[in-house]
Amino acid sequence: MDSLDYVLSRGGPDRAGRLLQQLALHARRAANLNLPFTATTPYQNTIPSRAQAPFPGSQEMERRIKSLVRWNALAMVIRANKIQEGIGGHISTFASAATLYEVAFNHFLHARTEDGDRDIVYFQGHAAPGIYSRAFLEGRIPTQKLENFRRELKPRGGLSSYPHPWLMEDFWEFPTVSMGLGPIQAIYHARFIRYLENRGLKTTTGGKVWAFLGDGEMDEPESLGSITLASRERLDNLIFVVNCNLQRLDGPVRGNGKIIQELEAIFRGAGWNVIKVIWGSDWDELIHNDRDGLLVKRMGEITDGQYQKYFVESGAYFRQNLFGSDPRLLKMVEHLSDEQLARMRLGGHDPIKVHAAYKVAVEHTGSPTVILAKTIKGYGLGEAGEGKNITHQQKKLNDDELSLFRSRFGIPIPDDELHNAPFYRPADDSAEIKYMQERRKQLGGYMPERKVRATPLKTVPASHFEEFHKGTEGREVSTTMVFVRLLAKLLRDPEIGKLIVPVVPDEARTFGMEALFRQVGIYSSVGQLYEPVDMDTLLYYKEAKDGQILEEGITEAGSMCSFIAAGTAYANHGINTIPFFIYYSMFGFQRIGDLIWAAADMRTRGFLVGGTAGRTTLAGEGLQHQDGHSHVLALSVPNCLAYDPAFAYEIAIIIQDGIRRMYVDGESVFYYLTVTNEPLPMPGMPEGPEVHDGILKGLYRFKATEKKDAKLRAQLFGSGTIMFEVLKAQQILEEKYGVGADVWSVTSYKRLYRDGNDCERWNMLHPGQTPKAPYVTAMLKNAPGVFVAASDYMKVLPESIAKWVPGGLVSLGTDGFGRSESRAALRDFFEVDAKHIVLATLNALARENQIPIATVQQAVKDLGINPEKPNPAIS
Repeated sequence: MDSLDYVLSRGGPDRAGRLLQQLALHARRAANLNLPFTATTPYQNTIPSRAQAPFPGSQEMERRIKSLVRWNALAMVIRANKIQEGIGGHISTFASAATLYEVAFNHFLHARTEDGDRDIVYFQGHAAPGIYSRAFLEGRIPTQKLENFRRELKPRGGLSSYPHPWLMEDFWEFPTVSMGLGPIQAIYHARFIRYLENRGLKTTTGGKVWAFLGDGEMDEPESLGSITLASRERLDNLIFVVNCNLQRLDGPVRGNGKIIQELEAIFRGAGWNVIKVIWGSDWDELIHNDRDGLLVKRMGEITDGQYQKYFVESGAYFRQNLFGSDPRLLKMVEHLSDEQLARMRLGGHDPIKVHAAYKVAVEHTGSPTVILAKTIKGYGLGEAGEGKNITHQQKKLNDDELSLFRSRFGIPIPDDELHNAPFYRPADDSAEIKYMQERRKQLGGYMPERKVRATPLKTVPASHFEEFHKGTEGREVSTTMVFVRLLAKLLRDPEIGKLIVPVVPDEARTFGMEALFRQVGIYSSVGQLYEPVDMDTLLYYKEAKDGQILEEGITEAGSMCSFIAAGTAYANHGINTIPFFIYYSMFGFQRIGDLIWAAADMRTRGFLVGGTAGRTTLAGEGLQHQDGHSHVLALSVPNCLAYDPAFAYEIAIIIQDGIRRMYVDGESVFYYLTVTNEPLPMPGMPEGPEVHDGILKGLYRFKATEKKDAKLRAQLFGSGTIMFEVLKAQQILEEKYGVGADVWSVTSYKRLYRDGNDCERWNMLHPGQTPKAPYVTAMLKNAPGVFVAASDYMKVLPESIAKWVPGGLVSLGTDGFGRSESRAALRDFFEVDAKHIVLATLNALARENQIPIATVQQAVKDLGINPEKPNPAIS
């Protein structure tokens, strides 16, 4: 050790580090000695006290401000639950994290830098009361809104439970209480910023992405699943701050282990810069004097469950159980009283330690940083819940507990007002308020604050889309290829081409997108450091630093995060990037529905493109890949416009309208578009203005019957690839059964469903006025005969509009598990092919007594249908 000290004093830490590595290598070679592997460092602060940066502000003033923030956050939740029992809210998360936030707000979080950049901050959702409380002290949120916390429907509004941009569009930027979504989004957002910089769409000015997280939250797969991307991309613009209060909702995070050590190993192993903030300044002298490492060794032996016990027990208990295991340890603390021991702070509650960690983090280069800060959940609540398992659910304090909290943090509220837990804000000219305002002024303004920073785009030229109105003159192409062709044209546009962000989870060749590799390249932060194995082919795998395609690998969750980052750049970065996320439709709403819901809350704009969509279009792949329900799931997302187009011109019109609505008119919507890989002849667009409007509204008549004088009539609904089965059925009905059938293209059952419900609601609320008719009812009011719908999705999708279809609707769909088979066999199995559409139409006519039942019975035989086959919905 003396030799090492000598090298450190003469050669410095780099020389000492190299020497240690050489010694370890020599030991392995000379004696086959393998040192035990460890990915952790001792259970102490990463930054020693002697290396701490000096604290730049007034510790006393910031302590007073922090106390005011604590009080008002506490009062907000308590008052809400006094007014309405069980309204909820969380006190303890912010109580533990107050110092982590206050140091950041006062010294690090830039709303705007001198160069015009800004920091991006993902606030921990359960800490929302503390963020509201600070905004109240800053004068940004009035008292009345604090009184209406979690009561948003009150007059003049209230405050949402957690961060929700949809509900508070000028305040919150990122919804973070579906836990785990904040960390993964922060990673991909930091990478997207580098993407913008490397492509010349954004100037590099040093803004950071901060994510404030909980240690319990790190159990979510999304929290840790993409951390290697951050280190691989060297995202030194990313900082995780993990509030390690050792507790999740019901109990300890790792009662029998040590969550800080576990997370350190994970992040260090993934290549992150790890900073542990475990012990406060009160511990500095003890640790400095621990020459033999006895104290640090003892600290590392104690489980988190036992540490949690220490937090709620007396100083005497602490002395006996932590230090009493060895007389030498007891000797180290004999000069400290039990009361002093009980008050020794943890690192996450010490602004000096937190500031030192933040400063090292923002100055670190070459890799992302995670700060693991040890705190006490419910810090300051005393007997009401400090450090206890019940503290996450704590929403009430009695008068004695309120009095203790008030006195502990020095809040000037008299005893006779204490019962009502009043809010407290000093005068605007008070020292506290002036200090707060000045700190935020120095850091560029308030946070959080959401602004739409981008200006609207100009209308995209119609010429990009008109080619697709003509059809393919008999040539067979899939709707996927139509989409790729349109995307390639948009990428070449001098105005919007550079703004388009194609996002693909390792399926570009599946979707026929490999031509785009050469056209715009695949983004790589380091370019292409190897010669591709397919270099001698025309469409080789081309990576480039300014590449445009985000080829994410096999991660729909990560790809969705890139979609969100690009789709919110209009607000976060003032850049109207237009994301197109192309993926297997089965792995969208079903697999990453939570992220899609977050995207909706975040007012994301862009196009989700579900490729190989429908239960029967993906031949051979089978149950796990065949999607028959994504459009049903899309019904649940309020601002998602879902379309299932059958033809090239429908795709062109929908995308053209989507760009207009989102990027010219600035609507907070996004699109879900399904395309298939089945080559089919694309027809030209029918004449008439009603076609264009009908495509966007969800329904139009594509092909009228040639048997207009037929006594038997039917109206057939088709969409997506099943439209071509409907057209075959129209021909069979006309030629074999004398039924004149019109074919309607239903591009969006969701649009029709929403319109129908909107009309019914309006009619209910305006009983004395002329009722409104749903669009589908108005379009079909003069359509004769029975109505039959067939789609590649569950029957409930067409049935969602059945009540507005005159005379009712017969629905054919693909309920059940998929199979590995050909398209024809699958459509026969699910009973959505032409023959089953014919049978359903004849059966509906028989129920209307327009044809004898014997005709239907004969049709079953003639069409080769097995009436005894198992029900596909349950087989």
